[in-house]
Amino acid sequence: MAISTHILLIIALAPLVGCLLAGFLARFIGRAGAHSVTILGVAVSCALSFLVLYQLTAGGAAEYNRNLYTWFQIGQFNASVGFMVDRLTAMMLVVVSFVSLLVHVYTIGYMRDDPGYTRFFSYISLFTFSMFMLVMSNNFMQLFFGWEAVGLVSYLLIGFWYKRPTAIFANLKAFLVNRVGDFGFLLGIAAVLYFLGTLDYATAFANAPSLVGRTLQITAGTQWDAATVICICLFIGAMGKSAQVPLHVWLPDSMEGPTPISALIHAATMVTAGIFMVSRMSPLFELSSTALSFVLVIGATTALFTGLIGIVQNDIKRVIAYSTLSQLGYMTVALGVSMYSGAVFHLMTHAFFKALLFLGAGSVIIAMHHEQDMRYMGGLRKYMPITWITMWAGSIALVAVPFTSGFYSKDAIIEAVGESHRWGAHYAYFCVMAGVLVTGLYTFRQMYLTFHGKERFTVADHHGHGHDHDDHGHHEPGVLAHAPKESPWVVTLPLVLLAIPSLLVGYFTIGPMLFGHWFGNAIHVEAANDVLAEMGAEFHGPLAMALHGFSLFGPFGLVLLAFAIQTYIYLFNPAMAGRIKAALKPVWTVLDRKYWVDNVYFALFARGGVALGRGFWKASERGVIDGAMVNGSVSLVHRIAAAGRRLQSGYLYHYAFAMILGLILLLGGYWLMGPGLAGQ
Repeated sequence: MAISTHILLIIALAPLVGCLLAGFLARFIGRAGAHSVTILGVAVSCALSFLVLYQLTAGGAAEYNRNLYTWFQIGQFNASVGFMVDRLTAMMLVVVSFVSLLVHVYTIGYMRDDPGYTRFFSYISLFTFSMFMLVMSNNFMQLFFGWEAVGLVSYLLIGFWYKRPTAIFANLKAFLVNRVGDFGFLLGIAAVLYFLGTLDYATAFANAPSLVGRTLQITAGTQWDAATVICICLFIGAMGKSAQVPLHVWLPDSMEGPTPISALIHAATMVTAGIFMVSRMSPLFELSSTALSFVLVIGATTALFTGLIGIVQNDIKRVIAYSTLSQLGYMTVALGVSMYSGAVFHLMTHAFFKALLFLGAGSVIIAMHHEQDMRYMGGLRKYMPITWITMWAGSIALVAVPFTSGFYSKDAIIEAVGESHRWGAHYAYFCVMAGVLVTGLYTFRQMYLTFHGKERFTVADHHGHGHDHDDHGHHEPGVLAHAPKESPWVVTLPLVLLAIPSLLVGYFTIGPMLFGHWFGNAIHVEAANDVLAEMGAEFHGPLAMALHGFSLFGPFGLVLLAFAIQTYIYLFNPAMAGRIKAALKPVWTVLDRKYWVDNVYFALFARGGVALGRGFWKASERGVIDGAMVNGSVSLVHRIAAAGRRLQSGYLYHYAFAMILGLILLLGGYWLMGPGLAGQ
């Protein structure tokens, strides 16, 4: 059985067709037509993605790698459009298309009253197409196209409500921070082309051993290992897209976009692109232990320190956003210890439970009339039982309770870091273990503040108080026009469908994906770096792993500690939260200010850029253009005109004097030239 090129083209292009129809024909097909064509396009892609995965795993199909179109060729270099579809790609296609499909369905309920309804569907369908092009690419040029396309569409979606200044600030911030990472990514691609002479994945990976011993002089008198330079530059791109410290600042602010796109960006698409890219480039990264140590330390720092910020957040979506940052750090740590399959495995499980949590938060926001501050919630479990149960399912997966999907992927990463001997592994192990406690603290705090305890909102008893509103404005905090209620089925059905894999998919897939060489040749690990081989000797199945995971002296003990702390605080002694905050005021301030990273960036780059621009404006605009060219020309004309006015005085004796003077000059000239004229 061979994978059909036509099927792959349909997978990639079906969301693009839906995007174009919803975007350009919205006035003809209407709102129902817009969501119908986009959902149909993504549903077709999803169904065919499952078919391709089946063909590769059970159908005996060979990996697909073929160029479909040559864009340009210059000498021996060419840029093509083609697909590489192996098990890594197929798994990504299934996860992206499935989550995207549920987000599309969910959007019908969440955005039903928004005037930009059809535009939003067009954007998210284009986003899905861009992600497909990224994960299906077989060369660096197409990878860069998909990379930039998801960045562009995320800019449009984060700033979807373009009349809100905060949304415009957030999408500009995301765009600029990602450009920093993309610059490094582009340098990495250029280095690949320089050293390996190709943009094709297969050829580059086959030639990768030739990098050993080759160096590059970046600064005078210093030689840098070529593989290290390539991998660090590529990873800088991943730092921007997957929001790793210090390029993480854009992701929490992206919450200014509608909740469905928060789920799509943070769960299975844009932020996971960097994790997928490094996994795909494993033949290159395995050549540089220095680059992998760099990846390991960056990921560990992100996992712990961004999670700490989530503890002090009051916005329900921002808590989940900082959770995403922390979990991306775990994936990056897995990459750093050469556990690429573990990183992708956590990517898959995280996609399900994080999309569930975001969409669940959106359901709460709908019920609370678009209130997002958890301090004005509480007691919602009796109003929203389906949302409550499904969000608890996502939460226990996030904190890695044994038998959930998050447990299998997260605990495997922690164990792999403990087994690793790479430089930075001890620091990383501390960070990922401490991160377990931190994850439990902000997750249980969020659930208790939202669904448990006493109600901290009031329902208006007449229409003149606490009126409803849309996402573009806000009424008095904590005052609702009517009591909260469960969301419609188009919102709750995706929650239920995401809760199932959040709880179960890890149990059935950990064996083959981590210890069964399921990815085949898609991921390359040197024997000396293979921590999974050491772990595999102690793996006796998912049941035994989960039972062993109940140990109080491991991560589960930290989860129970976080659960006990937050249960006591928010169910039995709510006043304790305020006392803890007062006692730890300096720490709380540091976390609330997000370590002042945004302030430093704003002072150095935003204000610095404005000052630099003002300097150029004064020197070039005012000095050269306005001063010399524009005003200088005006001044010259003015002086000439002033001189001309003196000659045209209007007095008869002035004109007579000028005539006499002119006649004298003419006669004098004739006399001086006379001998010459006479000689002729």
